[in-house]
Amino acid sequence: MFFASDNWAGVHPDISANLARHADGVATAYGDGDLDRAVYRRFNELFEREVQVFFVATGTAANALSMAAVNRVGGIALCHSEAHMNVDEFGAMGFYTGGARMAPIPGPLGRIDPEALDRAIRRYSQDLAPAGQPMAVTITQATEVGTVYSVDDVKAIAEISRRHKLPLHMDGARFANAIAATGVSPAEMTWKSGVDLISFGATKNGCWMADAVVILNPDVGKDLRLQRQRAGQTFSKARFISAQFEAYFTDDLWLRMAGRANQMAAHLAETIEDAPAGRLAWLPQANEVFAILNRETAGKLQAAGAKFYEWGVPSGFDGHLGDNEAIHRFVASFATTTEEIDRLGQLLA
Repeated sequence: MFFASDNWAGVHPDISANLARHADGVATAYGDGDLDRAVYRRFNELFEREVQVFFVATGTAANALSMAAVNRVGGIALCHSEAHMNVDEFGAMGFYTGGARMAPIPGPLGRIDPEALDRAIRRYSQDLAPAGQPMAVTITQATEVGTVYSVDDVKAIAEISRRHKLPLHMDGARFANAIAATGVSPAEMTWKSGVDLISFGATKNGCWMADAVVILNPDVGKDLRLQRQRAGQTFSKARFISAQFEAYFTDDLWLRMAGRANQMAAHLAETIEDAPAGRLAWLPQANEVFAILNRETAGKLQAAGAKFYEWGVPSGFDGHLGDNEAIHRFVASFATTTEEIDRLGQLLA
C-alpha cells in the first residue's frame, strides 16, 4: 500500500527496454546525437511549435534554472504560497539565480488567486525599487494539493502576467496528470494560453530520471544553455534521457500512465469516502488524494504497512477538522493497483 509519493513507483517496462536498446554502441555526447535530435522534434510535435528542450536531472533543477532564465536584478518570482518551489526546494531558486526571491500569493487549494496576483505585482512600483522587481509568475500544474488549473484559469493568470510584462512559467512535475485529467492538448494548456516556459517532468510518471526545461517562447531563456552548463546540469550521455522520452511519448504512453494514476486516485477517493473511518478533504482532480483521518486511524494504517503522509492545512480549505484529526496525502501512480486500494479500504472499514 504505497501512497507516499509517485516518486516511490518504479519504471514502466517500455522505458527500461528502450534504455537497454540504446545502451550499446556510441553516440554523439552532450545532447547532439541523432536520438537526442529526434526527441527534440517529438517535443515540437507535442507542443505544436518549435521549442527548445534542455534536459536536467531533477524537477528542482528545472524550476530553478527556469527562474534563472528569466531573472532580473533584484528579481522576485511570484508563486502560490504553497508552491513546491517556495516550500520544498531548499532555496534552490535563489542559489541558481544568485539571490532572486519568491513572493508567495494566496489562492484556494493550490491555485493562485488572479486578483491577489495583480495586487501583489502592483506593490512593486518604480517608487519601491529597493524592494526588488518582479521577474516572473510561476504556477504549478497539477498543483501541490491535487487540483488542476483549467485552460481559462491559466489564461487569466497569463493575462495579468502579460499586462505587467512578466513571463509565465509552469511547474509541470505532474503535467501529464493535468493533461490526462482535462483532455486538452499540451499546446492549449501552455503557450496557446500564455505560458512561456515549462518545467516538464516525467520522473514521477514512470521514467527513471527524465526532466526538462522547455522554452515555448523564443524571446525568453536565451542564455539557458550556458546557465545549465554552469549549474552542472548538462548531461554527457544525454541519449539515456532521450531514450526515456522516446519511449515515454511512443503511442501516448505518457498519457496512458498518467490516466491510469488518475483513475487509481479516483478509486482511492471513492474508497476513502465510503469508509466509516475517513472522509475526503476535497475532491481530487489528478493523482493526489487528501483525506481527513484521526491520528489513531492513520497510525493503524501505517502500522499495517500503508505509506502516506500527514499534510498541512492548505489555504482555501473550508472543511472541518475535529479533535485529533488531520489531513493526510495519498498519491497514486501508474503502478498503483486496485488490490492496494482495496486492502486500504478493508483496513479503514
